[in-house]
Amino acid sequence: MAGVDFTEEQEALVLKSWGVMKKNAGELGFKFFLKIFEIAPTAKKMFPFLRDSEVPVEQNPKLKTHAMSVFIMTCESAAQLRKAGRVTVRESSLKKLGTVHLKYGVADEHFEVTRYALLETIKGAVPPEMWSEEMKNAWTEAYNHLVAAIKSEMEPGT
Repeated sequence: MAGVDFTEEQEALVLKSWGVMKKNAGELGFKFFLKIFEIAPTAKKMFPFLRDSEVPVEQNPKLKTHAMSVFIMTCESAAQLRKAGRVTVRESSLKKLGTVHLKYGVADEHFEVTRYALLETIKGAVPPEMWSEEMKNAWTEAYNHLVAAIKSEMEPGT
């Protein structure tokens, strides 16, 4: 996946917006997941810590931790995409992410919902004058690269 199709302009837009969002990563990650569940309520069943919990989703401490780490991982992967020339993830491997997503039955439509939720979260997090069609495209491109990398590890026998 060398020579990632991610321009300097797109990188600049991702870095600029991530710079604004970083300090609120916990809160934004949580909003991101609540948006996913708002669009696709059945997605909650894919998370053992939600499935087996009596606590309302909004109050689940494990969701807060998980949401923050996923949001940070997604944003950092986007921020490093061009520099690294490929998708990189911290604290986990792509193989592990692929295995986990496969195990819980994550399908294409889940990635679609997640992309929409991510874009909506970012749009709401940055100043209105910063959000643009170009920024939306930059994040879409970065997210699609991450999904492609995770999916390539979800193929049986890889």
